[in-house]
Amino acid sequence: MLGGETIAESSNVTFVFETGMLTRYYLPMDDIRMTALTRSETTTRCPYKGITSYWSVEAGGLVFDDIVWSYSEPLEEAPKLKNLLYFFNENVDAILIDGKKQKQAKTKWFKLLVKTLDGPEHIV
Repeated sequence: MLGGETIAESSNVTFVFETGMLTRYYLPMDDIRMTALTRSETTTRCPYKGITSYWSVEAGGLVFDDIVWSYSEPLEEAPKLKNLLYFFNENVDAILIDGKKQKQAKTKWFKLLVKTLDGPEHIV
């Protein structure tokens, strides 16, 4: 949920586990209300997954800049992420799994909208 609206619902989530990171939930585009998303000019790079593309979301009368990202051409180490979208889970209203709201993590990226060449998962 974002801006009080459901933007995505999926039963086909790819869970990504990274050392020292929250579980990342990557969703297929077909499970996302893409009309709420606008492609951004922002790109970043992850040394493990590749070049990211970003989207902003308009929901609940608000615009959430660069809150979604994906890897349209991931590196060969991360082929399953191709064309899946990830919502910056520290910055959404809620994540529900099997109808249960997950506790919102407060990492160093909480409420941070990132624009850096190293990507949000690699800010020091």
